[in-house]
Amino acid sequence: MVNNKVLDFIYDTHGRGIKEWNHDLLRPASLQTYADAVYPKGAALENCFGFVDGTVRPIARPDENQRVVYNGHKRVHALKFQSVALPNGIIANMYGPVEGKKHDASILGDSGLLQQLQWYARSPAGHPMCIYGDPVYPLRVQLQAPFRNVVLTPQMQAFNSSMSSVRSFVEWLFGDIVNYFKFIDFKKNLKNGLSNIGKLYIVCAVLQNALTCLYGNLTSEFFDLHPPTLQEYFAW
Repeated sequence: MVNNKVLDFIYDTHGRGIKEWNHDLLRPASLQTYADAVYPKGAALENCFGFVDGTVRPIARPDENQRVVYNGHKRVHALKFQSVALPNGIIANMYGPVEGKKHDASILGDSGLLQQLQWYARSPAGHPMCIYGDPVYPLRVQLQAPFRNVVLTPQMQAFNSSMSSVRSFVEWLFGDIVNYFKFIDFKKNLKNGLSNIGKLYIVCAVLQNALTCLYGNLTSEFFDLHPPTLQEYFAW
């Protein structure tokens, strides 16, 4: 009961800072700072401030509606989340949970993230800023992805390689949640309908951000970009 009470408090009080567009973390001056940290590390894009990816969280096999939550790619019953990670080691935005069978591009449409990027992702000078995702995402001004042609030119290959190298360091953030909160990886105890799995994972992401604010992580060290203070993060 105490655990559920604390879970509800953190989710209700601070959940919107990660579920919605955080105007403190993602104001134009900050977006430019993030992009200025990513580009010198070898990225081909000068205006890329973050990275988007879908995360699959395995759950216990349900008694009903198994096909709805079955993820054929990972071959597990799961719930999915969409996350936007920043080079300062913070997960800035998270959407979910959704059914495990849902495609990442479909989740993007449901989340409204693309519309938010179109509205808010601007540099202080008014130029469009973008995030970078894998090939399943649609190509937009504010959402870039690798070249997916059948035949890639050397320039295309160099672009894909440069963006993949910096993206890999940000993907560590998704593993950090499981590393610090081991119970979220114990799928036999994560039963849909009996456990509030979605709320639990989002709260773990908020607490992981708090740990990053206090101690940093490998991502913030690689990009040499300090995360916000704990007071700054929870101010919004």
